[in-house]
Amino acid sequence: MRMRLRRLLTWRKALIAFVTPCLLVLAAFTVLYLVIDIPRPNEQVKAQSNVYLFADGSRLARTGEVNREPVPLDRVPEDVRRAFVAAENKDFYSDSGVSLSGTARGVFSTLTGGGKQGGSTITQQYVKNYYLSQEQTVTRKVKELFISLKVDRHNSKDDILAGYLNSSYYGRLAYGVQAAARTYYGKEVEDLGVEEGAYLAALLQAPSQYDWAVASPSDKQKARARWGYVLDNMVGEGWLDKDERRRMRFPVPVPPRASAELAGDAGYLVDTARRELIAAGVGEQELAGGGWRITLNIDPDRQRALREAVTAGLTSPGDGAEATAETETPRRDPDRQAGAVSVDPESGRIVALYGGDDYFNHYLNNATRADYQAGPTFAPVVLAAGIEAKENGRSRVGRDMIRQTAKKLGMTADPAGFAAPQATSLGLMGASPLEMAGVHATLANDGKKVTPSIVKSARRGDRTVELPEANGERVVDSASARFAHASASGIPRPVGGTRPDMSVPPLADAAQVGGGTGASGHTDDRKAEWFIGSTPEEVTSIALFGESAKTGKQVALTGVEDDPTEYIWSVYLKARAAEPAEREGS
Repeated sequence: MRMRLRRLLTWRKALIAFVTPCLLVLAAFTVLYLVIDIPRPNEQVKAQSNVYLFADGSRLARTGEVNREPVPLDRVPEDVRRAFVAAENKDFYSDSGVSLSGTARGVFSTLTGGGKQGGSTITQQYVKNYYLSQEQTVTRKVKELFISLKVDRHNSKDDILAGYLNSSYYGRLAYGVQAAARTYYGKEVEDLGVEEGAYLAALLQAPSQYDWAVASPSDKQKARARWGYVLDNMVGEGWLDKDERRRMRFPVPVPPRASAELAGDAGYLVDTARRELIAAGVGEQELAGGGWRITLNIDPDRQRALREAVTAGLTSPGDGAEATAETETPRRDPDRQAGAVSVDPESGRIVALYGGDDYFNHYLNNATRADYQAGPTFAPVVLAAGIEAKENGRSRVGRDMIRQTAKKLGMTADPAGFAAPQATSLGLMGASPLEMAGVHATLANDGKKVTPSIVKSARRGDRTVELPEANGERVVDSASARFAHASASGIPRPVGGTRPDMSVPPLADAAQVGGGTGASGHTDDRKAEWFIGSTPEEVTSIALFGESAKTGKQVALTGVEDDPTEYIWSVYLKARAAEPAEREGS
């Protein structure tokens, strides 16, 4: 009897221990549901301007011309509506408006600093866009959950879907599906086809990353895959015929139009800063909402010097350009693009960046694009990997070793670039001038990781963005870094991307250009010409890209035998060395 009583008491304690927390959670849930009301639409719906400043506080640009035009749901074709549902929330018409598992993952990710997590329903995304903010906090996520439950209870699914389509951010400062239709396809929303609607639905996952006009080759693959995912989900839901889906082709969007504030090189600086802030955790819609004061590390004098040097290099008589009969001045080759980045290896600051001649005419940022081969600029990476391999008692340098070294130095090349046996030694993978500036700055910084940073500070109201440290831990042995960095200035110039002989020490008569050192060379396909210049306080990566002015496709460079990239470096150094009065006079 006594044993039975003891067992009964044990079970009762266990039951109480289980039920009590459940009751407390239920009570808390009930209280929060009663306390949290549906708020007024947030002020972010009325976007403000962002102000971008140079390092010295002078103004670079003001952005914030928001494109927004709400439309009733009946103007959106049914197939386009279904594309969004298929992309974001297939159970939208039957769910309760929330995803408890998705919210739990989001809360856990926020608490652990894991960044953004997907899994929110269309209702939750609408609530976040229309009623709340984009900040990643537990409080905001909890409010989002309870407000979504109430919105789903009080509003029809059509009203919620209309609000979601009209409040979402699609990139290119376009809010709402009507603005997106005009921005990406030059059409009214009612004229969109299902293929175009599927692309706009795919965009919502990563608007800037999936924007076809600026996406890297790997990001274009991701965008196309996301587009296919949307259409395949529509087939799975019975909303699209399988044979019709098979016949569909990706609908390439029209090129974007830049605002007047972003003309010249301003747009490229703003573009690079935006990408860095988004990578640091600022939501795209939050950033587009405005009210930010963003100071860059860009030195206006060095920026002007780099811009003028690149312009001189693109039109110099020695690079194959011809003079016109009327003016006897050099004519720029229209099938050439240039990108350049200057980084202080000690601080990691990007002090100057050239992304193109005019953001109006060439929206793609040549400083951050990574669709051309790295070519000879990759040779020191191979050399550093070889030295480390020898120090570890290994006599051959395999792809894996080179890949690991490249990754440690900051390269994010598409893994497919490493598939070919010669890709790693010949620099056949894609790389951007910004990325290669970081790699060589790390080597110049004695092997301590340098992640180039263009943003000095960013704040809105009382919120200040925490930016990651530009300088990190040592990623390459000091001796390997010094040897590889010296080789970039001293080894014989690679021909056609030929890998250097790692047994050859740096030459004593390294090319001296205006007080700095550097070496240049063509890629294996002759579609790019690279130069890495170095002084004690700065590393500059310069590239020329062959790009057809008519088609935008890659073409081989012509008339670059006289090394225009080296000429650009020398002009840049001379401009930097000039007295301030001389620079102002120019």
